[in-house]
Parts: sequence; C-alpha cells; structure tokens
Amino acid sequence: MPTVAIDHHGDRTAKEETVPHRIVVLNPPPEASFQYESEALVPLGARIEVARVATDNEAIASVRSAEIVIPMGMRLTAAVIASLDDCRLIPSGGIGVDHIDVEAATAKGILVTNMYDTFVEEVANHAWMLLLMAARSGVWLHESVVNNRWREAIGELFPIQRRPMPRVTGQTLGLISFGRISRAVARRGHAFGMTVLGFDPFVPDAAFAENGVERIADLHDLFARSDFVSCHLPLTPTTHHYVQASHFARSRKGLIFISTGRGKVIDEAALIAALRSGTVAAAGLDVLEEEPPAADNPLLSMPNVTLSPHMASVSDVSSVERRRLMGRQIADVLRGTVPVGVVNPSIVEAWRERRPVAP
Repeated sequence: MPTVAIDHHGDRTAKEETVPHRIVVLNPPPEASFQYESEALVPLGARIEVARVATDNEAIASVRSAEIVIPMGMRLTAAVIASLDDCRLIPSGGIGVDHIDVEAATAKGILVTNMYDTFVEEVANHAWMLLLMAARSGVWLHESVVNNRWREAIGELFPIQRRPMPRVTGQTLGLISFGRISRAVARRGHAFGMTVLGFDPFVPDAAFAENGVERIADLHDLFARSDFVSCHLPLTPTTHHYVQASHFARSRKGLIFISTGRGKVIDEAALIAALRSGTVAAAGLDVLEEEPPAADNPLLSMPNVTLSPHMASVSDVSSVERRRLMGRQIADVLRGTVPVGVVNPSIVEAWRERRPVAP
C-alpha cells in the first residue's frame, strides 16, 4: 500500500505536494486519524504519513528521509534505524519502548521518547483493581452469581470459610520497580493502611523516603516480607524473566502477585507452577509473555487468576492526552527543542548541538 498523507481532520488524501517535514507512522490501526497528534503540528505545516509495511526492507524504503518515525504495528529494529539518516525522533505511543531498539537509536543520535506521565493514574488504578479482584475472588464471586451458584458461593464462605479471602487493610505491599506508577500504587497502599516496600536499584534513597516506602535491597527479601507484590518493571535486555522461580519460592504464604508492566519480565512458567502448588495464592495480570495468549495457556483456566488484555493505561482522558503529548513531542523536535519524555538522555547535548532548528 502506498504512503499517504493525513490532514488534521483525519482524512486520507493522495500525497500530492511536498511537505516541509516527513512524519511517518508505520502500521497504525486502520481507524487511526491522528486528529489529536496533529493539533501541535498544523501550525508548523507538518502532516503525518501512513506506511503499511510487512518487512524491514519495506520499512526502510518507506521511512527514507523521514524526520520522525512512529512505529505502531511493528518493532523498529536496528536494521531499520541504521537507515534513518535524517531522523530526529522516534516516539513511543506508550510508556514501554521495547518495540524500539533504543540502543541502535542512541548510537544513531536519534532521540526516543515515551508517554511518560499521561496514564500513571490509570495504570495504578488498574493494578489496584487487579489486586482487589484477586484478593476478594472477584471473578469467582461474579461467576457464582451469573451461573446460578449463589448458594454454593455462600456455602464456600459460611459458616466455615473454605476459600481464601485475605484482608487487604494493614497488610504489606511490595513494589518491583519504583517509578511514577509504582509511587502512585504506593499512595493507594498507604490509604489502605498498608506497609509498603519497594525494590529498585536505580532509584535514589530519597525517592523511597519521600513516598513513605521502605527500600528493599534484595528482591528475594521483598517476596519473603510481602503479602502482595505488584510488578511494574519495563522490558529491557536485562529484565527478561527478571522475576523467577527462586523469588516465588521465597514468597510469604498466601502471596498475591500483580503485574501491569510487561509480561516477559516474569518467568510465566515459574508463576504457573507457583500458582498450582499454592506457593502463590492468586494473581492479577494485565500482561502476559505471549499476547494474545495461546488457547492452552494454563493461566486462562485457573480460578485463582484474574486477567485483562494489556489495557491498564486506557481511559477516556488518557487515550486522548497520550496522543496530544506525542504531537507536542514531535512539534518540539521540529522546532529544535528537546521534548519531554526522552528515554535516552545521554545524547541530548550532542543532539542539541548538531540538530538544526526547523523553519
């Protein structure tokens, strides 16, 4: 399919004129209009182009001479990035940047940005929803009602409780990674009267102290001391399967595990084994190793697992604001200004010196 331009109303038209800046989006959803992204771009005379590609070679041909490349429906590999001689920015549509080879972009002198703060509260709320659903057996209770098992459910809980139903208030919450989202989850934990622990080797002590969170130096100790563990790790070459069987083996009895970061940071087979053995009592997961999961993934049939389809960041507000933020990031770069949300800040000064201000 040929590259097309999209005006700020979202109408696709054949590309008939040369625009001052090439902004190319690779494989966006068919319904994408870029209305909100374009709000900051129209004053610059910039328009967004769409390219449908299936291979790296097709991507290389489509993004040649582009100043901005936005990968949506594909991973932007080192091979494609190596061809970007005119590119100044690769923005991610979310917090995660694992679909972009950031190391290759950094070596090429290209800034990479993420939507660093537009849906912090949404993800924190979703993590908390999963925590409460897992702790209070929310899915099981719902199914008991809609499947005419009302009295059966009551029989499981009264007069002798046969199903775990831990109290959340006053328990201990452990957080893996301690960025913006984890800090928002910590605030909610404090509101429930919880003791909050955090693990993150890259965050200064002051950040933990300012948020009333006890810093834990060893991840095994965090599992051993926590009633609930919420994982917010990004996926990088060093965090793949970062949470392993040895961590679950150290878990406090009745642990409930929550994950809203990236599925591949968890050894999913180890989590499944821990759930089967009872080492982990329940889990609430917005992310999985394979998305969507295979039909035979055991997590799909486990009664002590609550799942959602990688949508923790979604809300009526965040879905618009993330798009506006991307537009502002692009506009800043076209003006020669360093945008917010840069994830490879080590090259900012060199980028600033050699990148001309756009007309």
